[in-house]
Amino acid sequence: MDGLEVLPVRGIGDVTTGDDLAELITRNAPWLRDGDVLVVTSKIVSKAEGRLVEVPADGPDREATRAQVLASETRRVVARRGPTSIVQTHHGFVMAAAGIDASNVDKTHLVLLPADPDKSARYLRADLATRGLQVGVIVSDTMGRAWRNGLTDVALGAAGIEPVRDHRGEIDPYGNELQLTQMAVIDELAAAGELVKGKCDQVPVAVVRGYPGAGAEDGPGAAVLLRDAASDMFSLGTDEARAQGLRAAATLSDAATDRPASAQAVQRAIVAAGLEGAVAVPSPQTLRCTAPDPSPAGLMRFGADVQRLRAALAAEALVSAVAFDESGATIAVSGGDK
Repeated sequence: MDGLEVLPVRGIGDVTTGDDLAELITRNAPWLRDGDVLVVTSKIVSKAEGRLVEVPADGPDREATRAQVLASETRRVVARRGPTSIVQTHHGFVMAAAGIDASNVDKTHLVLLPADPDKSARYLRADLATRGLQVGVIVSDTMGRAWRNGLTDVALGAAGIEPVRDHRGEIDPYGNELQLTQMAVIDELAAAGELVKGKCDQVPVAVVRGYPGAGAEDGPGAAVLLRDAASDMFSLGTDEARAQGLRAAATLSDAATDRPASAQAVQRAIVAAGLEGAVAVPSPQTLRCTAPDPSPAGLMRFGADVQRLRAALAAEALVSAVAFDESGATIAVSGGDK
């Protein structure tokens, strides 16, 4: 690859329901050629597809309606902080406010994300093909990133371009075989396109020229970039994960597995519960807790200590079963899954 050009498509203007995006783009970019990659802002796709919701122009009714729309576009809530909601949409995207947008639209409407961005990209690519252009299409939108400030554009939908460049199995210049490197190419191209589109310049389409292989086949689309639940290590915000853990700690049931408990993990749990010296450890599989005060109040405190220890064991991915007797409690511990 010799290099890339990123070119703005100017003059498209306001897009309304039913507009022919292929016609608008080709009319304002007669210089398009085979192999180009079009980065199309999702908002104009949504407008053309009629993905608009009418809302009051201002006041509490507007906010109430917006909250209803957010709920309808949300599969699950990931995190909430004050007025900001990070949610997973029905598409599977994790975004602030489900990608609902009130910018670059009149005050009586909100713009929703396209119902199926990959399908929208394929449809636009096919329309452009009828005009003799074999191009790639990326439908983009703006997202924040966990652990980093600032926003960037990413791909919500794609057609005519492979979404990932897989380097696994290649050998680097030092002779090392690459094991994990899969580059999200369509996200990189979406971010490059945003550099010439801007947010206030009314340039909703950019063209990236020079990327090899664009325009040949529809490809799998951007949906392949969505991480499934089994591999999502960050499915909740910090406060939400903590709350879920506290709820789980309040509902611990007696359990056992055939996996041995780690002595180090058991000791960490005892320290976390603040019970060093109060728990005998005949083996990592057996803990003995003796009630220091046989009074009713003392036994209540003892029960709370046992529950706190079991919660700390659960935090170490250990499972436990407790048996109480006249002088205390015996906790059977085994390894859980982590």
